Amino acid sequence: MKISSMHKKVAVLATSALAALAFTSAPTAAHAAPLCDGKFPVNSCVGVTSDSAPYSMMVPANFNGTVYLYSHGYRYNVDIPSAIPLIGGYKITNTPQPGPNASVIGYLLGKGFAVMGSGFARQGWNADSGVATDVELINTFKTQFTKTTHVIAWGESLGGFITQGLAEKVGTQLSAAAPLCMATSTVEAELKMAGDFLWGVKTFFDPSIKAGNYSAGAAGYGEAMVDLGKVFTVMGKLQAGIGKELVTGTPSWPDTTPDAVKTMLGSVPSRSALLLIGLMAGIPAQSAHFDGTTGPGSANSSSYTGFALLGSPSLAILENGTNAAALAILATLDVEQQSGGAIFDNTKTDYSAQVASEASTYSAALSGSTATNGMLAYLAAAPRATATPAAVTKMRGLLQWTGKISVPEVTMVGVSDPITPAGASTYLANQYATQYAAQIKANLKAHVARGPSNLISIYGLTPTHYSTFDASGSPVTSTPAANGTNHCNFTTTQYKTVADLLAYASENGKHLSGGKLLTAVRKMGGSTVDLKFQAALPKYYSQD
Repeated sequence: MKISSMHKKVAVLATSALAALAFTSAPTAAHAAPLCDGKFPVNSCVGVTSDSAPYSMMVPANFNGTVYLYSHGYRYNVDIPSAIPLIGGYKITNTPQPGPNASVIGYLLGKGFAVMGSGFARQGWNADSGVATDVELINTFKTQFTKTTHVIAWGESLGGFITQGLAEKVGTQLSAAAPLCMATSTVEAELKMAGDFLWGVKTFFDPSIKAGNYSAGAAGYGEAMVDLGKVFTVMGKLQAGIGKELVTGTPSWPDTTPDAVKTMLGSVPSRSALLLIGLMAGIPAQSAHFDGTTGPGSANSSSYTGFALLGSPSLAILENGTNAAALAILATLDVEQQSGGAIFDNTKTDYSAQVASEASTYSAALSGSTATNGMLAYLAAAPRATATPAAVTKMRGLLQWTGKISVPEVTMVGVSDPITPAGASTYLANQYATQYAAQIKANLKAHVARGPSNLISIYGLTPTHYSTFDASGSPVTSTPAANGTNHCNFTTTQYKTVADLLAYASENGKHLSGGKLLTAVRKMGGSTVDLKFQAALPKYYSQD
């Protein structure tokens, strides 16, 4: 889940204010009043909540009474050794974050809005403490700035989960909310995708990967770090092998693949096995650089269609899976240690059912129905992971959101987000649809107007074609991620549009609608608010 790292006059104002904030020390006594610098044109404040969460507040001189409360995304709760690829060198941080980025913060300050956010009391999966911190932070802000009239909550990834949980807890104390690219409604649902994918990687490609059920304390931390190295290594081997397979047509499996896999599936390319486990986990088959529709050469050439049909989906799973692997391992370690034991259990999972809806669509990339059935048969016979019942019970006692909506809300997610699937936002929309239908029925019975919908669902769409290739025909992966892909991959314009929609809803008690809403979303680019759009639900909901 995401680690969240104007006008000319406003840009300068925001930059200087943020710089000042970074060098302001927080009060040493927990739950003390915020320490404010009193500067003009932005009064910057810092403090610590009663649960020891550092926070920051920024209030412009022309404060209009509305404050945006931002909840940041998942941050690893352990340091990562520098030797680990991609994320090595990460250090635990609880730095407060009052908005998505400096440009958006400056934009809001320039319009007279205040912003605030905390670093939370603990990192990792912290939804329960995150909501408690946010509730306290609202009260602290209102006490310090008594002219406050409206509070808007928003956040991304785990912060989106916290935002939805906060909205359900405090209800109309908020005037609007935006859970962006939010985590699925329970940590169990979120980690099912991760667990299914990791178990598949372990089973097909490297059985020495522990993939959960880590030991307690320092030993478990060490096991998880080893797993990170192994997963990144096997993904590198798969990348090289898939490249060979596409050129030669000959299967190329990692050298850590079990002999039993090679004996049973030796004629099946490794790319098909990788695609299968990605599909069964619910990982998108479009990624930052692989669109599933484009290949090298001319559009009618065999190289073009062959790559688009056979290579692109598997390479998308490779790219998305590699990006998700660190979170999958570290979040599992985190929640296991909170819960006191193994939390992933697939002893009753029917992976044939979980891939049934995609098998025909990706038949060519899966090497046909015979190969698909063979791979599923191998998975069906493979040893399964068993959870600790008491740990599962404790995990299920962690905060969940239900989809109840009592103030105007805006969701936004990319259709191919590999960490927090778009289906989580669709699930929220479906839950609210039931609530809204009941509201309409009650209003009709009472002979009052049906009332407006309290939910705007925005989906970031991928372009039709965005994969690019160099002169040799190799895919280019150094370009920025395509719209609608990667995790919480939003432009500043998209953030600002959501902020504007929230401001309107906060002021008017209802959402912008009709042509004005459609125009606003069109101008933000690459997005839709089509009520008929439905993202595939996470496998936690669609398959048991």
